[in-house]
Formats: sequence, C-alpha cells, structure tokens
Amino acid sequence: MKHLFTFLLLIVAVSVYSQNGIIKGQVTNKRNNESVPFASIVLQGSDQGASSDMDGNYEITGLKPGVYNIEVSFIGFERQVVYEIEVTNARAATVNVALNEMAVLVGEAEVTTSAFVNREDAPVSVRNIGVNEVKRNPGGNRDISRAIRSLPGVASTPSFRNDILIRGGAPNENRFYIDGIEIPNINHFATQGAGGGPVGLINVDLIDNVEFYSGAFPANRGNALSSVFDFGFKDGRTDKYTLNAVVGSSDIGVTIEGPTGPRSSIVASARRSYLQFLFEALGLPFLPTYNDFQFKWKLKVDDKNQLTVLGIGAIDQFALNLGLANDTTSEDFASNRYILDFLPVTTQWNYAVGAKWEHFAENGLWTFVASRNMLNNRTFKYEDNDESLPLTTDYLSQEMENKFRIEHKLYLDKGWKFAYGINYEFAKYNNSSQFQQFSYASGELGTINFYSEFDMHKYGAFSQVSRTLLGQRLVLSAGLRMDGNEYSASMENPLEQLSPRFAASYYLAPGLSANFNTGIYYQLPTYTILGYRDQTGFVNQRNDIKYIRNKQLVGGLRYDWDERNTVVSVEGFWKGYDRYPFSVDKQIALANLGTNFGVIGNEEVTSTANGHAYGAEVLYQQKLYKGFYGIVAYTWVRSEFSDASGTLIPSSWDSQHLVSLTGGKKFKRNWELGCRFQYSGGLPATPVDVEQSMLIPNWNATGFAITDFSQLNTQRLGAYHQLDVRIDKKWFFTKWSLNLFFDIQNLYGFEAQQPDELDVVRNSQGTPIEDPNNPGSYQPVFLNTAAGSTLPSIGIIIEL
Repeated sequence: MKHLFTFLLLIVAVSVYSQNGIIKGQVTNKRNNESVPFASIVLQGSDQGASSDMDGNYEITGLKPGVYNIEVSFIGFERQVVYEIEVTNARAATVNVALNEMAVLVGEAEVTTSAFVNREDAPVSVRNIGVNEVKRNPGGNRDISRAIRSLPGVASTPSFRNDILIRGGAPNENRFYIDGIEIPNINHFATQGAGGGPVGLINVDLIDNVEFYSGAFPANRGNALSSVFDFGFKDGRTDKYTLNAVVGSSDIGVTIEGPTGPRSSIVASARRSYLQFLFEALGLPFLPTYNDFQFKWKLKVDDKNQLTVLGIGAIDQFALNLGLANDTTSEDFASNRYILDFLPVTTQWNYAVGAKWEHFAENGLWTFVASRNMLNNRTFKYEDNDESLPLTTDYLSQEMENKFRIEHKLYLDKGWKFAYGINYEFAKYNNSSQFQQFSYASGELGTINFYSEFDMHKYGAFSQVSRTLLGQRLVLSAGLRMDGNEYSASMENPLEQLSPRFAASYYLAPGLSANFNTGIYYQLPTYTILGYRDQTGFVNQRNDIKYIRNKQLVGGLRYDWDERNTVVSVEGFWKGYDRYPFSVDKQIALANLGTNFGVIGNEEVTSTANGHAYGAEVLYQQKLYKGFYGIVAYTWVRSEFSDASGTLIPSSWDSQHLVSLTGGKKFKRNWELGCRFQYSGGLPATPVDVEQSMLIPNWNATGFAITDFSQLNTQRLGAYHQLDVRIDKKWFFTKWSLNLFFDIQNLYGFEAQQPDELDVVRNSQGTPIEDPNNPGSYQPVFLNTAAGSTLPSIGIIIEL
C-alpha cells in the first residue's frame, strides 16, 4: 500500500495541467452528407466555441483537459447536443456531427427540438446511451449488457450472466447491429438458442454511441420481439495513430486506431481474459478463458460515397478445475464435486464480418450491406471426467448466415420521409447430438443421438413513410414489413408474416409530447428448433412450426427539459404473444428457458404457446449538467405464459418491480464518484423432482436434478438488490493520459436467494451413497446456493 501511494504522488508531481486540448470535426447535413458552413459549435454553459468553415470543419482550441458537452446549431436544422466529450492534451477529440433539416415553423406552433434521441418512426421506447455512460457505469465492468440495466424495462438478475430481459420477454428475443450490420450475439460463452452469457463481447473502446429500442421497432428492423440494439462504432482517427491499453477486473485489452491512407482509417482491438488464473487461485471448479477481436475500417471515397468494413469475433474455452475433485479437505468439497460431476467442457468460437456501402444522393441515402456470421459450439463430457472413458455428452453445432440488404431513404418536401428496402439471407446449420436425457413423457431415461443438417433461403422487404404536420407539432409514421423462408409451407409466403407498424407523436406544449406506437412483429424460431430431427426427418417441420408472433401497444408522455439536459417520461406497454414454441416433452413454453449455459430448443416443439407481458415505466434521466448526471428508473411489469392446460401463469421473467438509481458527480482535479442501486422483485422458480432425480441411473447419466415442470413457477424467490460504487481519477500529461478506477460490486454484500441445488450424499472420497431405505436411489441433500459477495476491483487505462 505504501508503494501505491508513492506511485500516485509521483504521478501528481509530474502532471502537466496545460490547456492544450482540442475539439475538432465536421458538421454535415444528414440528408445528403453535404457540409454545413457557418454552423455554431459552442461549449455548453460557456461562450467559448467556433463556427464551421465552408467545408463544415471546425476547431475549438485551448481547452483544459476534462469532459465537455457541445451544442451544434444552424438555421433550418435541429439543434444537437453531443455529451461528455473527453478532451486530453495528448490527442484532439474528433467529433463529427450530422444535423437534421427541419421545416420552418409557422404561427404559434412552437416545437422544442430535443437534445435526446427522438425518432419519428419510433417516438417511444428508444434510448441513446453514450460511450462514457458505459465506461463509468458502477459495477458494469465496461460491459454494455450491464450498463443498460440502469434503464427502465431492463431486468437485473443476481447471477453473473448477461441475459438481456426486456419488458418481461425472454433472452432470445433481442437483435444486435453494429453500424447497420447485424451480429448474432454480444456475449462470450453464449447460450445457443438464447444468446446470454457471462461477459460482454463488444469492446467499449470502439463504441461511439448506442441506440436501444425496448419495443416499437422501425420497419427496417425485423426478427425481434423484445429489443433492438444499434451500436455505432467510432471512425478511426485520420491524423495520427493512438493506442489505448486497459487492465480491467477480468481481462486485458489493447485498442489501436489511425489513418490507413489519405481518405481511410482503422480502429481495432484485441482482448484476453485472465479469469482462469483468478478462478484457479480462488479454488473455483470451472476455468473460463475468453478472447475477442474487433475492427472497423472506413474509406471515404468522396463526399457522396463511403465504404465501411468491420468484423468481430471470439474464441471461448471453458475447462474444469479437476484438481478440486480430490481435495477432500476443502470446505467447498461437496459443492465443487457436485459442479464437476455435471458441468461439461465447452469450447466456442464465433465471428461476424460485413461491408456497408453508403451513397448520398441529393435528397436521400442508398445503403448496401453484405455480411457473414458463424457460430461453432462444442460441448462434451467424459464419464467421471476421465478421457480414457466413453463420452456421456458429445454435442457439436454450427450456424452460418450470409446476408445481403438494400435500403433507400428519401427526404421529400412538405415534411415527407420515405424508406424502403429488401433483404436476403442464405443460412446453413448442422448439429451432431449424443447424450442421455430424462423424458418427462415416459418418465424414463432416453438416449438422444442424431445428426442434422440443412440450408435455407430467407427473404424480406419493408417500407416506412413519415410526415410532419401542423407546423411540426404532429408527426405520423406508418411502416410495413414482411418476411419468409423456405423451411416449410406455412412460412414461405411472406404475406403470412405481414408486419404493420404505426407511430404518432404530438407536441402538447414546448418540450412536452404525447407518443404512441403499435405494431405486429415476427421472429423466426431458433436454428436449434428448426434442426431437431429423428430417423424420419425434421420433427418440427412435420409439426408445422411457425414464426413467433407478437403484438405490441405502447403509449406515454415525454418532457424534454433541455436547459438541464434532462428528459422525463412515462410509458405504458402491452405485448401479446402467440405461436410461441411449446416443448412437447416438458409441456412448457420455451419462453421460460434461456438463462443457463447449454443449448435451448434442441427438442420437439409445437407453435401452440401464448402469453403476454404488460406494465408501466417511469424515467428521469439527466445527462452531464454542471458536473452531475443520473438516471432514476422504475418499471412495474407482469409476464405470463401458458402452461400445459393453456392457463396463463407467471413466466420465469415475471420480476414485477424493477428499480434502478444511477448517478454520479465529477469533482475538481478530475476525480469522479458514481453509484448504482438496483432492485428487482423475486423471480418465479420451479421445484425439482427429488424422487426421479435420485434414481441411480438418472443421476449417473445427468449428474444434476430433474426439474418438476408439472409445478412450473409455483415458487417465488426473494427480492434482489445491490449497490455498486466506482471512483475514478484521471491524470492528463503532454503525450499521454492515465485513468485509475476502483470499483466495488455489491457494496454491502447482499446475498440473493437462489433455489437450493439438489445433490447426493457422498462419502469422504466424493462417491455417491445409495439410500439404504430406498434401494435403487441415492440419498438426497440440498446445497445452499445463496449468491452475494462484495467484489472490489482495480482497473488501469492508459491512452497514448
């Protein structure tokens, strides 16, 4: 500790507090990418600023290192605020701004343009998340999947996974895009067929901004039921090469960016975890290792044409710490042996690469996107974890998608906007499955052994038209989408998946608007469902599996208090599901599954489940204003899906009450303190079938409890809450900068209630003991799995 203080004092002693910071960039017209000369760029809260030149370029110099907001405005355009621009001595901050044209206001129809994101095709349920909001999020570990838990409608769970649960929906109902290029997943160690995992895949150092839709998606975004994420990767620097190095709580990473030619640039990163060493030192039974790589290359051919190429990929390995199986003196020997007996080894890799060509016309934008993504998921387990013995589980699956999309946006006179597009996909899937599984229908242990392979063509089209009326007080937008594929006759006609959408926004007073959206949305069942087969063919194809359908209705009020960088909103929502996959064997809707490792949907299903989710949200959000920022969010939500009798019962995501309080303060000398408190009502839980689980053949085959789905979600866990705190200190030098942060997750050590795990009584060597009073069965014992430890961590960020 003494050496640490000496190091910090040395840093302070050599710090350079000069005012050499620069904010520069270009102001353009979003409509046609033409430069906007003479635009005003002002530091918020001051008179300091600049005007853009004839080419739209601007530069604000002589800035003290720190964080600034800028306001960009010009006559005939909507004012735009860019929040939390970090200025250093070592590098200029490049901020390019594309302004929206607006019609001239007439009469008394005064409309206040919002500094927050507000789209005419999605006036409700859309939020914008800045990169600094992700980086500094207390307890978030620089992970976007954790940062969004501060927003309304997003459930928090006490597990260490990043399952994204939006407004009572399942974790497989979300879609992700980077710069308009779709990527299948944003987590390491993803659950195939669901999407969640323990660690985020996207490096926040590449993110420029995030648009998050918790419903009411525009027509150009399909195959989603709960949320859509549009990540914007930043453009690489065009003036010089720079480097960021980060040592976080779980990984180490490097990001580099710079010019690759007179009109092109690149930004790229690589990360590797050191969790395997930490987990081994702590004596945990599993040892995860993850690696990820991502890049963006951009070429500005001319003022009207630009090409973007990007890629993202991961290599994940999940090994067992088998040495713990013989450590009979450990106080955690029983729980470690239990985990080692059932947990398989998993290796997974995935990637997505894509190219986007943009052509700006006089009144619009043409976009051409081509991409490919692939997932390779391997899971296996040897008997007694001995590689000389036979495999008890052997699973290998691959998913490949090749996609092409064309979109055209038109900005017409009198407030009209029009967009349309088409998309095509060619997908391939294969699955080799061999494992033993308990059959709920027969009450006996069975063997699953099949190889499945298929390819399919998918296609779709959309159109969206919007118009402003009444001097911009009223905005109307209508969209239509349709999708189809050749998997089955019931899905090949896109008219059967016709998806109309309508949105309206009316300004009741300056800054105050009433907003509404409704629509019908469709999502294709997962490849694991489509590819499940028996000896005679694809089982779920014979069952006439269909697109999942979801009807949504959202409405609310919003007040933009731009003088304080604040928005206040109240929204109510209703989502009705039908044609949801229903497990023939388990007799439950698959909407109740998805937050465990493994595979979801690799079984026979029918499109017969239905459900609904409804609730209300309240949000108070203040972007950085006079050193303060914060979010207060409350959600009341109910989520119910049908059981075997068709009765609606609480789903596994029926958390009922969600509270998130996030805030912080920037102090002098570049100190910052942030806090986040989360509360979630207790989730439903399903008991286990002790009698079936303890049968010796069943336990030997699976190594874990058999769930009693006849009592689906009849129990409810206790509420979960947690307080996270983070302290940052930054130093700005002439050639580089340094950021040290101290983060504490679960400050007061709250232990969240979890269902007790059913295990077997073991002897001193860890061998299960047969029940003398019940021959043919093991003796049961329940292990307390209450989770909740205070987790402090220190991070270092160096920028060169």
